[in-house]
Amino acid sequence: MPSPSSTTTADPAASAAPCLPEDVRRVACVGAGVIGGGWAAHFLARGYDVTAWDPAPDAAVRLRRLIAAAWPALEQLGLADGASQDRLTVTTTLEEAVAEAQFVQESAPEKLDLKRDLLARLDAAAPAGTVIASSTSGYPMTDMQTEAADPGRLVVGHPFNPPYLIPLVEVVGGERTAPAAVDWASRFYAVAGKSVITMDREVPGFIANRLQEALWREALHMVASGEATVAEIDASITEGPGLRWAVMGPMLTFALAGGEGGMAHMLDHFGPSLKSPWTRLEAPELDRALYDAVVAGCEEAADGRSIADLVAERDRGVIDVLRATGRLPRSAEEATR
Repeated sequence: MPSPSSTTTADPAASAAPCLPEDVRRVACVGAGVIGGGWAAHFLARGYDVTAWDPAPDAAVRLRRLIAAAWPALEQLGLADGASQDRLTVTTTLEEAVAEAQFVQESAPEKLDLKRDLLARLDAAAPAGTVIASSTSGYPMTDMQTEAADPGRLVVGHPFNPPYLIPLVEVVGGERTAPAAVDWASRFYAVAGKSVITMDREVPGFIANRLQEALWREALHMVASGEATVAEIDASITEGPGLRWAVMGPMLTFALAGGEGGMAHMLDHFGPSLKSPWTRLEAPELDRALYDAVVAGCEEAADGRSIADLVAERDRGVIDVLRATGRLPRSAEEATR
């Protein structure tokens, strides 16, 4: 496993985690939207007891509905011994949710002031030393841990949506995060069935989101300029490079484009095209015309399928890809061998 950042400075107030990652039995999920609910579903499927809290008045109903919708996919992925939706407890207060937690996953909306306040509240309420991770998709932990009394135990644990299905989680600390907390969180996520990238420095947007955002911006430019439709853009990925990316990433994929000469030959041959005006990384103005075109294009592409239908279709497809590429057993029987 990669080591934590050499530039991360441990905070003197940081305390040791109260248990080993392998010994965690109770996880708290604070924030129960799409990301927080996805995390709760994942942890339940891995056999943990989960306490959850969200300030929305209908949070419990929405969370249980989200988990129920995710459960068929989780059954295909393979449930851990003892996994059950009944091991979820939705509490009425944040303090109750984290009172006995051995790990805390925060998944509040992306508002910096909210994150700062919430992480400080979690730090005050969670057992001493318990690692607290944020699902933030863009903020560096250095900017979020400013109000916590013990910032040493605060880390970023950035998932890829949906957390119950996509293996990736990116872990990185802030300037005041203890290196031991980064190590502990990385190990815990691995034990909990995630594929972990432990980043050695803070990068705005982390790794996967920055790559995804570059593609997203170019797609918006193409829609805005009338160069491609929503359906054409999606098909260009699912029927093109997306198939290769499911097996290996863009760097190795491009290395293969160089034939026996590998990446060196590819760069010699195609390097000059980097100066060609193929991409426009500055985001286009999201005016009403572009907004309407993207929304309408997605509705047309859905072709009458509901969001629930699309979620189920996506989940089945990702599971098929994971099995086809050898990252999942092909059957429950194979999983026990």
